[in-house]
Amino acid sequence: MSESSKKAANPPDLAKGNSSDTLHPIDVLRIRDIDMVDLKLLLQRYQLQVQLTDTGQAIPGSFWGQEEAGLVANRLYIRPDTPVHSVLHEAGHYICMSPERREQLDTNAGGDYDEENGVCYLQIILADELAGLNKTRMLADMDQWGYTFRLGSAQKWFELDAQDARNWLIEKGIIDESGKPSWKLRS
Repeated sequence: MSESSKKAANPPDLAKGNSSDTLHPIDVLRIRDIDMVDLKLLLQRYQLQVQLTDTGQAIPGSFWGQEEAGLVANRLYIRPDTPVHSVLHEAGHYICMSPERREQLDTNAGGDYDEENGVCYLQIILADELAGLNKTRMLADMDQWGYTFRLGSAQKWFELDAQDARNWLIEKGIIDESGKPSWKLRS
């Protein structure tokens, strides 16, 4: 697994409370907390269609299960309780994968170490493109959810150790030299 991967094969959807064994939802920004129109407009720029599934229903194409986003072809499946970081991460996989893999996409985005790091970097910069979200919140949500990085936090990785991810995204034409999205899929 890459340094910017999730801690476990199935990330937690609940965290233990600090004073008892009562379970409390992890405090991350969820789809129900943002404007769906903004999200759809952002992802349409990448030819991704957002499909909202009812709360409690299984999410088609979800590799991680539970409330995590799912990918099938150019459709990104979500629920109101889906974490926004999961949506932007899965969208990042779609954006960063080769056209050949994109044509056959069903649940498992695959990819190698460099691509996974590029996906994490991209989800962080895309956070600034949604109202009510920004890099700071995305970095905090990634840490809260359990993404792991060599330097101990998403922010330290992004600021001090992600030059290779940034360069990979530039090389693939996904971001420009200034670090802004090109609004193009990897070709």
